[in-house]
Amino acid sequence: MIKVAILSYWHVHAKDYARMAAEHPDTEIIAVWDESPERGRQKAEELGVPFYEDLSALLANPNLDAVIVVTPTTQHREVMIAAAEAGKHIFTEKVVAVTTKECNEILAAVEAAGIKLMVSLPRLYTGFAQAAQRLIHEGALGVVTTVRIRLAHNGALPTEANPRGSLPAHFFELQESGGGAMIDLGCHPMYLTRLFLGLPESVSAGYGYITGREVEDSAVTILHYASGALGIVEAGFVNSYSQFNIEVQGTEGSIMYDRSDNKLFARSAKLGGTSGWQEVADSAAPIASAFEQWVSHIQDGTKGVENIELARDLTRLMEASNLSARSGAAYRLSDLSE
Repeated sequence: MIKVAILSYWHVHAKDYARMAAEHPDTEIIAVWDESPERGRQKAEELGVPFYEDLSALLANPNLDAVIVVTPTTQHREVMIAAAEAGKHIFTEKVVAVTTKECNEILAAVEAAGIKLMVSLPRLYTGFAQAAQRLIHEGALGVVTTVRIRLAHNGALPTEANPRGSLPAHFFELQESGGGAMIDLGCHPMYLTRLFLGLPESVSAGYGYITGREVEDSAVTILHYASGALGIVEAGFVNSYSQFNIEVQGTEGSIMYDRSDNKLFARSAKLGGTSGWQEVADSAAPIASAFEQWVSHIQDGTKGVENIELARDLTRLMEASNLSARSGAAYRLSDLSE
């Protein structure tokens, strides 16, 4: 049995990861630490496990095997390096860090410690993402010219129950979050675009501030590729209803996905039978989740190479997007400080 601690309930997905750990037959939650002691004690009590106010004391527990990191994004470097140096395996909420330099420092500590790291990139392991990547890799679309992916919800919009929106107030504090809609929701379209097209040469980003918060609540990043292809990543907290759409255009075919029906459609003469839109049959079959893979890597002594590679690139793309939005100019990935 893998003994796990939850490190913070800062992020809204902490409860989801706690549920995964509680439900998995090979993991057991044995402790909680939180940078907010009041919140941490409450969550530990709910789980029926000890609360540690001192992170170093928790990491020194010889019975602890692994940690789930759900701290403020800007604390990831400090917390994950400490966990790695203590020999604890790490499952973490995206992004790994707010800068490429910090991300590389974390990954170096993980490598030096020989522990297993997995980053939560959930849409990477969906059936529709895997099927889309297969079609692209097989050449069914010809040369891919444009990828456009949008993910948005109404988390910043006021409601009667939540006058400041349903997202926690700290999501809009730059010092903790490292950014707004792009670094939170935009991560998912970003790593999928990276999966489909690879790394771009540069990005151009524009951020909107509809609700006047410290961080952006609406954002667009355009990825520019040497081939001439474009990736368009859109994210927002100010939409009246939740949206997740994928469009991939190529010289010989196209792909479309919409969360409203959770179906992937493709149109290409290379698919045979018809030149019209066809539902992709294997798009409903997800593979093992990031959490399940993490547990398997710990048990089998293997490594999530693709996950770590995509997570590193995601940090690079997020940092470049933030720098581009700040300057109002395109930003080359080669100019990032490693």
